[in-house]
Amino acid sequence: MTEDTTGAAREPGSQWYDGEAGPLVRPYTMTGGRTGPGPTGVRFDLIALVTLDPGASGADDDTLGPEHRALIDLCRAETQSVAELAAGTDLPVGVVQVLLGDLLELGRVLVSRPVPPAQLPDERILREVIAGLRAL
Repeated sequence: MTEDTTGAAREPGSQWYDGEAGPLVRPYTMTGGRTGPGPTGVRFDLIALVTLDPGASGADDDTLGPEHRALIDLCRAETQSVAELAAGTDLPVGVVQVLLGDLLELGRVLVSRPVPPAQLPDERILREVIAGLRAL
């Protein structure tokens, strides 16, 4: 019998995992060791919206891992942001970004990227429009 880091006794060769957290799976095992979202190099902002592609085949594809399927199931219900998908799957955002890159390349999801701040209207112009509308 040996002791783990908490001092609890365990049998040699038994699998150790945190009883509260469940079995521990390292994030790099879910992504195959990849840290980038695929060969296209697409970066996903936290607020990028992800929608299931209506023309895509179902989530029952054997080539997809369970994490990919979980993301597809969440997107099936409604459009969600990358941050919401990470929270819904209880996975790190970096892992979700890599998995979404896979799904994007497979044509399973569509991604709407946020408008860059430089392309948004100037606040002064918006205030003038509001003032003009109030004057009507």
